[in-house]
Amino acid sequence: MSLTLPIVVGVAFGLGVYALIRALMPSRRSAVAQVARIDALRARGTAYGSARQTREAQGRLGSLRARVGVRVSEFYLQQGWEQRSLRADLAVLERSWENFLATKVLLAVAGLIFGPFLFAVVWTMGFGSSPVIPVWLALLCAALFFFLPDLEVRRDAADKRRDLRRVIGAYLDLVSMSLAGGRGLPEALMAAAEISDGWANQRIRNALADARITGHSQWHALGMLGEELGVEELKDLSASLALVQDDGAKVRESLASRAETMRHRELAEIEGSAGEKSQSMLVAQLLLCAGFLVFLIFPAAMRVFQV
Repeated sequence: MSLTLPIVVGVAFGLGVYALIRALMPSRRSAVAQVARIDALRARGTAYGSARQTREAQGRLGSLRARVGVRVSEFYLQQGWEQRSLRADLAVLERSWENFLATKVLLAVAGLIFGPFLFAVVWTMGFGSSPVIPVWLALLCAALFFFLPDLEVRRDAADKRRDLRRVIGAYLDLVSMSLAGGRGLPEALMAAAEISDGWANQRIRNALADARITGHSQWHALGMLGEELGVEELKDLSASLALVQDDGAKVRESLASRAETMRHRELAEIEGSAGEKSQSMLVAQLLLCAGFLVFLIFPAAMRVFQV
């Protein structure tokens, strides 16, 4: 029994070192991974100058973070890990994929250091003496710190998508009114996007402007924006506009009905959120009443049991 624990720890450590070496060794890339890598490099090429200026302004820490992000991003491409939902969340928040991966890795390294430090604090208080505990604490803290940015990004992206859907509902009403005023569909889409300077209208306006430059239709650009941001309403809007693009009356009816549907859905979500909050408040009040009853009954019960 005395030799079992060191053997298990040694085997686990050896497997971890082997997995780390296999992950860092350059593997043979498939054709799909190579094409994805070329596309990623092409996408990064447009923003290379600004990213270089940002790294120079941030100094060594920013340069280290950029290098780590590029390495981890290339490793994801080699393994074929696309992470589409996470990329869509980052696109909504206008954050870089490489910086996000670098943050995850650096937080995991910080977790590896924080685990043994936490064990040292607990050990000085007289709890725990096994040498295996700091290893497990380091791995647990590293895994926890590695996935913390995912939770933050998904939470912030959900809030921002909710605001985007609210803006899309108002945007559809504005497009419908512009069509009723005699404008064509492309002019109405651009005019409605120019009403406000909010981030949602700016994304829509930039997508429509890029469509004019590249020669794509504007409803196709809206669909691509919905695909990038992970917003189903924009993709459905693109499909419906492609079907009724030549009939102004049908376009107005479709946009008005979609805006009304989105408002009803938003109202239902608000009512559901209010119901959940009222239920949580009710549970908190019941727990408070139960604690107060225990506080009143405990002295009398102690007297009875002592007698």
